[in-house]
Amino acid sequence: MDIAAGLHTTGPEPDTGATAQRPVERVFEHRRIWRLSPQAFAAAGELIAAREPKPDVIIGIARGGVPLAQLLADRYSVPALPVTARHNHSDDTYVPATGQVELPAEPAPALTAYQGARILLVDDICGTGATYQAALPWLYTHLSPAVVRTAALCRSRASAFTPDIWVWNTLDWVVFPWNDATPTTQDLIVPCEAQTHPGPSQEPEAVALPTNWPPADTAGDPGPSS
Repeated sequence: MDIAAGLHTTGPEPDTGATAQRPVERVFEHRRIWRLSPQAFAAAGELIAAREPKPDVIIGIARGGVPLAQLLADRYSVPALPVTARHNHSDDTYVPATGQVELPAEPAPALTAYQGARILLVDDICGTGATYQAALPWLYTHLSPAVVRTAALCRSRASAFTPDIWVWNTLDWVVFPWNDATPTTQDLIVPCEAQTHPGPSQEPEAVALPTNWPPADTAGDPGPSS
């Protein structure tokens, strides 16, 4: 569980074959446990689609980003594909971040068909930002995309990374429709519109990329919503 511009923190080049490590810490207020209802999830997808340009393919970070990828893919009429970039091995409430992001050594064959594509990378929540920070250079290394934009349903106010577009700012745990049943204390309220980063799209040089990139031939509190 766990965001193109405005990458506020960069780190060492990740090992694109397996695991990227960074010191990370989740920050919580411990005031509530949010619930994202199925209805709010569907509405959030519409808010993102209303402002986000149509990509060639949507990549969902498994497992939390896959439902959003599928929802947006239906909205845009484009393919949705998963990538495993596992940051936390448990969905238990308030579980500490591991500081490790596990990525495949090579992309699946279905992904390699999208060399040079316009990619929308999505996850359910940007908690520390570590998953996005590892996945972005991995995508540029293996797929040489034209652009990668990033989307999330929720973003922690303490995250070191800001997606292109997201719906809720949070500083407490969020239970999504695809999580195990967990007692919650407050529902997320759907805002009028999604939030966007003020800068330009994610550029390859804004993340920790291989030294040979680009190739020579390649030119607030959510419940409310702020």
